[in-house]
Amino acid sequence: MKRSVIILMGALFFSCSYSEKTTEANTMKEEIAQNNKNSVKAFFKALEAENVDAIVDLFAADAKHINPYHSGIFPKGATGKEGIRAYWTPVFPNFDGMTFPIEELYAMENPNKVFVKYAGNIQLKNNAGIYNNDYYSTFTFNEDGKITEYVEIFNPIVAAQGFRLTDKITQHKPFTMKKIQFKSEGLNLVGNLYFPPNYQEGKQYPTIVCSGSWTTVKEQMAGLYAQRFANEGFITLAFDFRNYGESEGVPRSWENPTMKIQDIKNAITYLETLPEVDKNNIGAFGVCAGSMYTLMASSEDDRIKAVATTASWLHDAEAVKLFYGGEEGVQQRIAAAQAAKKKYAETGEFSYIKAISTTDETAAMFGEFDYYLNPERGAIPQWNADQFAVATWEDWLTLDPFPSASKLNKPLFMVHSDGCVLPDYTKKYFEAVPSKNKELVWVETDLASPMHQFAFYDQDKEVSLAVEKTSEFFRTNL
Repeated sequence: MKRSVIILMGALFFSCSYSEKTTEANTMKEEIAQNNKNSVKAFFKALEAENVDAIVDLFAADAKHINPYHSGIFPKGATGKEGIRAYWTPVFPNFDGMTFPIEELYAMENPNKVFVKYAGNIQLKNNAGIYNNDYYSTFTFNEDGKITEYVEIFNPIVAAQGFRLTDKITQHKPFTMKKIQFKSEGLNLVGNLYFPPNYQEGKQYPTIVCSGSWTTVKEQMAGLYAQRFANEGFITLAFDFRNYGESEGVPRSWENPTMKIQDIKNAITYLETLPEVDKNNIGAFGVCAGSMYTLMASSEDDRIKAVATTASWLHDAEAVKLFYGGEEGVQQRIAAAQAAKKKYAETGEFSYIKAISTTDETAAMFGEFDYYLNPERGAIPQWNADQFAVATWEDWLTLDPFPSASKLNKPLFMVHSDGCVLPDYTKKYFEAVPSKNKELVWVETDLASPMHQFAFYDQDKEVSLAVEKTSEFFRTNL
C-alpha cells in the first residue's frame, strides 16, 4: 500500500514539474512571438513615417531583404544595414505618402518567424493617383530580436500597371556586375565591371570608362554613373585609381593627375582584352575632376573614340587661387607638398591632412559640403575622409588641362551649369576643342556656384538628365 502511494505521489510530482516547465516554455515562446510581432509593426510604422534610420535599426548587421518577384522593374533586395539603407533612402522622395494596413499577423511554430498579410496604399507624386497592391511577407528574427531576413512578396503585374511600367517587365533586368583587376604601371587596380540588362555572351558591346571626382573611390559617383550607363545598354567600368580604395599604391590618397591619366589609359588596355568589349567603340566619361583627367587622357589616346563630361572641374594657375587662398595660399600648399615629398624620399613617412572638415581649416576641403559629410551620400565606409596626402598639392595646383583641348579632335559632349564649379572655364575648354562633333548642354538652376556641382554627383534629377543625354551621345558615336 505504501509503495503504491509513493509511486502515485512521484507521478503527480513529475506531472506537475513537466507541466510547469511546459507552461514556462510556452510563456517564453509567446513573449518572443509578441516581441517579434511588435517589431514587424514598428517596421511598417517606420515606413509610413519615412524614417530610414528607424528601419535600418530593426535589422541585423548581416540581414537580407529579398524581393523574389521584382520582375526586373524593382531592385532584387539588399544585404546588410547599409544595403538596406541604400534600398529605402531613394524610395520615399518618389511618393507623397504611404500606408500599410495590416490584415493578418501571426508568429509561426518557430516564434522567430513571423508572417504578415498587408495592403499597400501609396500616393503617387503630382496627384497621379494612388497605387494599391496586396503584400505577403515573412520576417525572420535572431535571438536579439533583430530582423535577419525580410521577404517581400507582391503582385508584380499590378505593380507594373500602377507605375506604368508594364512594357518593362520582359525588357529590363537589374544590372549585373563583377569585380575585376588589372595592372597599371605594375600596380594592381581593382574595379567593378557592369553589364547591360540583356547582356548576351558572345556579343560585343560599346564600352565606357567612368571616372569620379578627386579623392573618390569607385563606389561613389563613378560607380553610380557606370551602373546607370550599363542600364542604357553599355558595358561600363568604374575602378579605384592608384593610391585609392582597393587598388595598390602609396602614399595613400595621393591625388596625382599624371598617374590618374595613365590609369585611364591602362584601363582601356585592360578592356581591349575582354571578348565582350567592342574594341573599336570605347568611350570615356568623367565627373568633376574626373572630367579633367578624362579629357586629357582622351586627347592623348586614340583608342578613346568619344568623350563626355558632367559638372567638369577645369582649372588653371589663376583659377586655383580662387579656391586656395590666392597666390600666397597656393604657394604655401605647393611648398608643403614639396616638403612632404622630400620627407617621404628621406624617411619613407607620409604626411596627411583631412580630406574634408567643417572645423579644420587645413583640410583639403573645408566647409559644409554635404555630399562628402553625409553617410547617405558620399561619406561611405570605402572613402577616407581623414586622409589626404599633402604631396598632392603640387601635382594638383600646377595642373593645366587647357593645352589638351587643341588636341581633342573627336566627339565631345559636356553637361554643365552656372551653378556648377568654374562655368566659364568649361565654356573656354569647349570652345578650344577643334572637333566639329561637339555639344555643350547648359542646365538651368537657381543654385549658386558651386553648389549645383554636388547635385550631379548623386541626385536623381541631375544624374538622370546627364545619363539620358550622354547615353544618346554615346549611342550615336560609339
